[in-house]
Amino acid sequence: MVIEHHPLSPFLPPQARLLMLGSFPPQRKRWSIDFFYPNMQNDMWRIFGLHFFGNKDHFVNPVDKCFRKDEIIHFLTQKGIALYDTATSVCRLQDNASDKFLQVIEPTDIRLLLLHLPHCQAIVTTGQKATDILCEQFSLTNQPPVGGFITIDTEFGRTLRFYRMPSSSRAYPLALEKKAKAYGQMFEKELD
Repeated sequence: MVIEHHPLSPFLPPQARLLMLGSFPPQRKRWSIDFFYPNMQNDMWRIFGLHFFGNKDHFVNPVDKCFRKDEIIHFLTQKGIALYDTATSVCRLQDNASDKFLQVIEPTDIRLLLLHLPHCQAIVTTGQKATDILCEQFSLTNQPPVGGFITIDTEFGRTLRFYRMPSSSRAYPLALEKKAKAYGQMFEKELD
């Protein structure tokens, strides 16, 4: 099996209050931009567009069939949202982007990410694999319900809210509007 190492550096705006964690990027052949959630079949940037701008295509460039990376980066920096993934190296057990077929070789040191984010108040996982990895790292026996949160006491003196959001993958059986509503409730609590 081929070991893949994470192709992106963590996106950590210094004033970030929210850290969003997925599992691992899809294969590069599925990328429309060189950034997180790059697959046009993933609805993360449509969720953001729908919630913050009332337009699911706000971050979509229809001519080039890609997301608007520069606008996304500017928006995330302005809002205080950091991004990374819970795995830094994986093996794909099948030739697809499904979390179900990702074998994590090296999990991300989430505590190290948090040390670079002194203003962070909340962590969000955007899928089951990411949730499982975060729970392992923090020795949590209970997971938040999808769309909900629990609190985590960290050893470096911070209590964080840990949200479990629905996957932004279209394979997750929930309408875009319902996903955006779940994310929106969390965004309103953490960012507004």
